[in-house]
Amino acid sequence: MPAPRPPAYWTRHSSGARSPEACHPPAARRPGWKACALPALALSILALFALAPATAVHAQEAHREILRTQFQQELEALVSAYEGVGGVHVVDLTDGTRFAVRDHLIFPQASAIKIPILVELFRQAEDEPGLRERRVEVTDQVRTAGSGVLQHLTDGGSALSLEDHAIYMILYSDNTSTNVLIDELGMDAVNALSASLGAPETRLQRKMIRPEQSARGNENLSTPRDAAVIMERIMECDLPMSEASCRRVKEILAIPKGGAYMDPIPGGVAVPWKPGGITGVATAWGAVELPGRPYVLVVMSSYGGDGGAFIRQVSTAAWGYFSRLAGVTEYGTRVPLDLLERGGGDSIR
Repeated sequence: MPAPRPPAYWTRHSSGARSPEACHPPAARRPGWKACALPALALSILALFALAPATAVHAQEAHREILRTQFQQELEALVSAYEGVGGVHVVDLTDGTRFAVRDHLIFPQASAIKIPILVELFRQAEDEPGLRERRVEVTDQVRTAGSGVLQHLTDGGSALSLEDHAIYMILYSDNTSTNVLIDELGMDAVNALSASLGAPETRLQRKMIRPEQSARGNENLSTPRDAAVIMERIMECDLPMSEASCRRVKEILAIPKGGAYMDPIPGGVAVPWKPGGITGVATAWGAVELPGRPYVLVVMSSYGGDGGAFIRQVSTAAWGYFSRLAGVTEYGTRVPLDLLERGGGDSIR
């Protein structure tokens, strides 16, 4: 597994300049050859030719900086215009660049907190073979109201494996399945996992549909920055589990489901994600596997307003930015991605 790239915010960029070797570089010299001495005029001409590619690369970097600046400004404008409080964190999975607006703020998570629960199930299953296959009956004692379908089943009429409960939790946001998994895995274990992944502000503090606890301020919490870190670790399979288990986590998250986050994204693009919503709160953790330019996008909002519309606007802006970078040369020329890859190149970085 390659070492993770260091985080780089949108203001960071690297120079493409190189220092040319005059005459024969050391590795190219043969025994008995001498380093040649060129006339001053020839050296000057050689230097001009050597600097030309670096100058072109530098010029194109200026173009890319303009695009980054425009995207950052667009995100800031959307967050500022939202009638409640919003926060955003975006990660370019190609070059590690990050875009953030109020990403340090702590927001209630609603059902988006179910992603760390899913990851913890697969982490514990690494040490406990058969855990994912363990079956738990759906009884009156475990059924929970709110979102999901298991609340409508008969008392003791069905039993699901923990992995199937995880699928119901992610696909249908089923609160019964979520609470079953919390009982089996433990809140402390889920929180320890989040902290170990670099997300210490992400806290699972209560089961689903506990209004009396919510009224006391006992919410499930995270920040856009924390959630983006977790999603980035998932996408890079930088998790405390096998690569096969990580792939399964992504498969479950990518089972198609609708929502404001998905509205601007064309069908056929894999999107591992999970939304969350309670009165006054709308959240979405996810990643978009755009060919040639995958990215992580996390959006959170609180204090009312149309959180769904806000998520849709931010997702539209992100898709516009990254689809503009996918499948282009270093000069911004758009070519078929397969040709770019066969030519040994890649989308711009």
